[in-house]
Amino acid sequence: MTSESPVIVIAGPTASGKSRLALAVAREFAGTIINADSMQVYRDLRVLTARPPDEELALVPHRLYGAIDAAESCSAGRWRDLALIEIARVRRERRLPILVGGTGLYLSALLEGIADIPAVPASIVAEARALHARLGGAEFRRALAALDPASASKLPAADTQRLVRAFAVVSATGIPLSTWQQRQAPHHGPAAGAVIVLPPRDALYAAIDRRLERMFADGAIDEVRDLLARQLSPLLPAMKAVGVREIGGYLAGEHTRDAALAAAQQATRRYAKRQYTWFRSRLPASKKLRKTILDTQFSEKSLPGIFSFIRQFLLTESK
Repeated sequence: MTSESPVIVIAGPTASGKSRLALAVAREFAGTIINADSMQVYRDLRVLTARPPDEELALVPHRLYGAIDAAESCSAGRWRDLALIEIARVRRERRLPILVGGTGLYLSALLEGIADIPAVPASIVAEARALHARLGGAEFRRALAALDPASASKLPAADTQRLVRAFAVVSATGIPLSTWQQRQAPHHGPAAGAVIVLPPRDALYAAIDRRLERMFADGAIDEVRDLLARQLSPLLPAMKAVGVREIGGYLAGEHTRDAALAAAQQATRRYAKRQYTWFRSRLPASKKLRKTILDTQFSEKSLPGIFSFIRQFLLTESK
């Protein structure tokens, strides 16, 4: 296995049918599924992050699901290093690596590389978060624009995580995040054949609402109760998983179970909207990345066309 060996990517927003499609592709092409979702990597939130059930895990090999404790932080760079190790391992086993997930930053880090940005002290990140909470998104974005106009111009006021990240980087290093990213070294990642699953918004949102109902019925509340009992830092990524805050409010008696469910559904729909936009605009086809868009709800009827795309990609790459 070299870094140039081809991989298959199956990506799209939450509840779009990625896992079912990945399972079908893995069975057809003797593949191993590698997680590319920033929350499914944490072992503490199996239900709430919709990790594959045991019966699917038994059908084909799965890697990097529940691999990291919630007390740890998995950055895009750390995930990329883990994913490259797993890709090499899968190739040694003479299987096809299939990256599956909805975290665009993870996939971008693997396929395009990632800037080597110095670690930012937790105290500075906390200060940036506190400032954001005090100012609000729009005013905080204007504050960032005074330090890093390029980053501020690309980020919407509602993108709290990336705004805080850009502000913390420039505060800690004196160099804008956009400048660090421009210094990124040339990257030689794997060629990828990508299937992007983007069902109609109405169908996707309905699927999200149904999924959250099942999660609440299947143990998500107990899962969050156990996570909160660990008294971990609220700044850890696992503590920011969609649903944790909403269920936590219910457990604290701040609102009803139904209100928590409705809030979690709304937060997930908003997250899916951001994912939808990212996969439409931020993962362009190129010589290294060939992609096809599945713009209907995934079903068995979609498989012949998807299989044909993957076969053609693999044949081309093997020449």
